[in-house]
Amino acid sequence: MQKRFLILLLISFVAMFNLKAQEESVVVKKHNPKRATLYSAILPGLGQAYNKKYWKIPIVYAGIGTIYYIADMNGDYYREFRDAYDYQSGINTDVSEEAIEYASKYSANNLITLRDSYRRDMELSWIIMVLWYGINIIDASVDAHFFEYDIGDDLTLKVEPVIQTNFGETAYNHNINTGLSLKLKF
Repeated sequence: MQKRFLILLLISFVAMFNLKAQEESVVVKKHNPKRATLYSAILPGLGQAYNKKYWKIPIVYAGIGTIYYIADMNGDYYREFRDAYDYQSGINTDVSEEAIEYASKYSANNLITLRDSYRRDMELSWIIMVLWYGINIIDASVDAHFFEYDIGDDLTLKVEPVIQTNFGETAYNHNINTGLSLKLKF
């Protein structure tokens, strides 16, 4: 009986030691802003998913889609007016029906102006796309930095009127100042 008790005690001690070792080996995974930045740089919206801000993903892709649509539309018009000018100038006769119609409708100066305008708008759209991509990355990075930031319940802003009296050297020389005091407690 005593042997059984000692064996049971030994097994219990080893089991407790094993449980203690397993508890210490558990690593808490910390949220990594560099990872969110990298994810968002590789695939727009992936950093927002890593930050568990899933509602931002449609906004990212709606912006990308809208900007792409505008850039593509301006690119199509740019090519049509370029081809119309080339057709009117005799440089290229293998153009679309729309380009031939534009060539008969507008003067050479108008075609150049329209071509340049749509080219500028197309290039500007691609620049805005790059900025939108950068904003996506910055948003994921900043959001990851504040992922574990705890805003307590005791965040208050107190606004109070203030009256200050400044007495001068003589009895007739004193000022009364009024204003507002803003106190932020966090």
